Amino acid sequence: MENAKVVEQIKGKFADAIIEDIEFRGDLTIVVSLEKLHEIMLYIHDDESLHYDLLSDVIGIDRLPREPRFEIVYVLHSMDDFRRLMVKVMVDVDIAVPTVTDIWKSADWPEREVYDLLGVSFSDHPDLRRILMWDDFDGHPLRKDFPLKGKDFDKKWDPSTIKVM
Repeated sequence: MENAKVVEQIKGKFADAIIEDIEFRGDLTIVVSLEKLHEIMLYIHDDESLHYDLLSDVIGIDRLPREPRFEIVYVLHSMDDFRRLMVKVMVDVDIAVPTVTDIWKSADWPEREVYDLLGVSFSDHPDLRRILMWDDFDGHPLRKDFPLKGKDFDKKWDPSTIKVM
């Protein structure tokens, strides 16, 4: 299916929720409203003509000082004819994004990574906890306002503070 037909079909069902569609070098990106994100994702997964059955990544981007601050990008593939679609949603600080782990199980760890490194929360996620940073780490290191050298770069390292699990 061609990108124009994909956009036409999605806009036909969710005209009020599609903010923008961009085609660049053969790849299609649609920007959707946060309120309809889960419904749109379920539709493009379940519809037989679209059938984006593989979610390969969930990416979080900090666009500080832009408002809303964060972009969450879902990279989807249709294994039927190897089409790729990126679905993007804009979200502000302290606003939860609905999880898509009930649609694609492969969203579990990438959503946890976005949560851990950027602080974007996913509502109804089955296991939303840190995945790369330790549990009591203060902050989110991929945010643009996180100190480049870390919060305690001026303190001497003390190996006695390491806990062995």
